[in-house]
Amino acid sequence: MIFPFVWTIVMSFKTDNDIINAPLALPKVWNFDNYVRALKTLNIFAMYKNTFIVVVTTQIVSLVITFMSSFAICRMKFQNRKIKNLLYTYYLLGISVPVYILLFPIYRINIRLGVLDTLLSLILPYIAITIPFNTLLFVGFMKGFPKELEEAAIIDGCDLIHLCIRVVVPILKPVIATVTIFNVIYNWNEFPFAVTYISSSANYTISLATSMFKGAYSRDYSAMIAAAVLIMIPQLIFYALLQKQIIAGMTEGAVKA
Repeated sequence: MIFPFVWTIVMSFKTDNDIINAPLALPKVWNFDNYVRALKTLNIFAMYKNTFIVVVTTQIVSLVITFMSSFAICRMKFQNRKIKNLLYTYYLLGISVPVYILLFPIYRINIRLGVLDTLLSLILPYIAITIPFNTLLFVGFMKGFPKELEEAAIIDGCDLIHLCIRVVVPILKPVIATVTIFNVIYNWNEFPFAVTYISSSANYTISLATSMFKGAYSRDYSAMIAAAVLIMIPQLIFYALLQKQIIAGMTEGAVKA
């Protein structure tokens, strides 16, 4: 699994001739100009900022909503149990809907809200898209740990807010890490919504800027590969930092669901 990433990084330092004539060989000369061209053309730091705003805002809001709905489904008592089942079914149905059939309905909603061609036009649909999958994992994970922990905290005088913050959230760390990495990677690389809703270059995200770069430099292979590395490295670092929690969250949450 490591070889494709290493090979891509090595290729990013080659000239176009070396890429075509000796794709598997090490560079004769390590060419850093590829990264200079990619950085100048992409305005990479502005794209990182836009993408960071979208990803972080989406993740925070999505996690808060997911936690509240999952806690209600798993722990709150409803007078009519059918309401709880309908609520959970509603979230599960969200997973079954192909995301991109909503592309143009959401486009019209963005126009009515006056947020088209702003980062908010991406943040709102990304939140709605990530919540169903997050809820599936959260509910499966929460059903797996005993209620006695929460009951003991309540007996000790813990109110609902502190119960969630001090007891429930620490237990949920593996599944929080899991949904975070999935959501971050999806939102970081998402393209159809970005290209449909964003037209101003000042609001370009990484995926959209890279596509435009590819169109302008379709034959500058070395610069395109360098741009791909610049986009890939933050995701690899993020995944490496959270991989243990991801494996734990997927194993426990998915199996217990």
